[in-house]
This record gives sequence, C-alpha cells and structure tokens, in this order.
Amino acid sequence: MKRFISLVLMLFASLSVQADIVVLVHGYLGGAGSWEYSGVNAALAHNGWQRAGVLTAGGLLPAPGAAAPDKFYSVDLPSMGPVALQAGVLRDMLSQVERRHPGEPVILVGHSAGGVIARMVLVQGGVRQPKALITIASPHLGTLRAVEALDKTDDPFPISLVKAFFASELYGVVRDSWAVLMDLVPERPGNLLFWLNRQPHPSISYVSIVRPGPIGTGDELVPAFSQDMNNVQALKGRTETRVAPVSHALQPADGRMLAELLAALRSVGSN
Repeated sequence: MKRFISLVLMLFASLSVQADIVVLVHGYLGGAGSWEYSGVNAALAHNGWQRAGVLTAGGLLPAPGAAAPDKFYSVDLPSMGPVALQAGVLRDMLSQVERRHPGEPVILVGHSAGGVIARMVLVQGGVRQPKALITIASPHLGTLRAVEALDKTDDPFPISLVKAFFASELYGVVRDSWAVLMDLVPERPGNLLFWLNRQPHPSISYVSIVRPGPIGTGDELVPAFSQDMNNVQALKGRTETRVAPVSHALQPADGRMLAELLAALRSVGSN
C-alpha cells in the first residue's frame, strides 16, 4: 500500500512539472545570432535551458534540445520591415513551435524593437498558450532616435540618389527601414504605438528589463521611461521592472537575469 501511495505521489509530482518554451525575438538590424554572439544563449544553457532551434523564413533549423523540458528557440525576422509585417512572420513561427510542442506554455523574450513586435503578436492573439512577456530595452512608448534617423534621410530625388552613392552604407539601410522606424517614433494619436498601447493585453506575466543610463534617462537609443511597460496605458501596474545598468546591446548579464526570471516564473506557475 505504501509503495502504491508513493507511486501515485511521484506521478502527481511529474505532472506538476510543466515544460516551458522560450522564444527569443531580436531587435532592429539584429538576427537570431544576436542572442548567441552576446552570450545570452550560453548563460541560459548554463542554467539548464536547452537550444531547441532557430526559426527562419525558410523553416526550422533544429537543435538537439527540442525534447528538453526547458528549451528556447530564436527567430530570424525581417527586421527592416514594418512592425505589422514582422509580427505576422513571428506569429507563423510561433504556430510552428506550438505544433511541435502542443500544450506547452510560451514565454516571449524581446530585445529592443523585438519586444514591441512580441507584444503586437500577443495583442493580436497570436499565441495559443502565452505565459509571459519579458522585454529588454524595448521602445514601448517610442524613441526620438527613430525620428532623428528619419529626418537625416528625408531627401527628395535625385538628392537621395546622390547621398546613397556618396554616403555610408548606413544611409541606405536607414532609407530601407523607413517603415519600421515610423512605427517606433514616440506614441501620438494616429500612430501604431498609440494604438497598440491602448489595446487589451492578455492576463500573463509582464517583465521590463530597463537600461537606466548614467543619470536615469535611459540608454543611448531608448529612454528609460519608454522601456518600462508600466508606462504603457494598458499595462499600468501589471509589470515587474528590473534594472540592468548596461548599454542598449544584449549582454551576458541579460542571460543570467533571464534565467533568474524564468526560474521565478516556474515557481509561480507551480503554485
């Protein structure tokens, strides 16, 4: 009898341990490799999270960790396209992940513009079983850097042609990125962020990792107040905020903080 009870308890314990899937969403001009080169993936792997694969426009590049209880995927989005386009691509990728792992909750992690894109997918109902959204230095209320980039490349033809020929490669990149930069200007009535920030958001956990900058104003690209989802009208008071006093780019410290946050989410989910 005691043996039978022990087996039942072990069965219930195993059922209570639920696998989680983390999907890493890069930012503007980034890619799936951003998480690898920065050391974030290595930090996650050190804390028990396994690489499951990379999702690209051409399909899935699988990795051995897909069968692990805790695993993460990274995506490769067309980062110079508008937010709506990238959100549509991400939604299709998430559908593929969910078909491979039916019933497993999904945690989205977005760096910079990737956080806005991930939030767009959640608002549009593009995740069947969302568990959390974690954003890192994301411009949820926009950034004046997008305005500056647009202003510097707002040239009529043929001046734009001359500049493209003589100027640096960055000029052409910014010109080709107008759509996404327009989506990331500070929110105001009529633009995408103003609309997005007032839509109903799913009842999941939200965490903002904020770069405060040297005097609390933010990093070199995004103001600190814009990085905090508590300042999003639809999410006021619903977001946990963590501070990471580093530059805008991804850092190994982000991986360590993510591992800590994921462990906390696991303990909340098991209660």
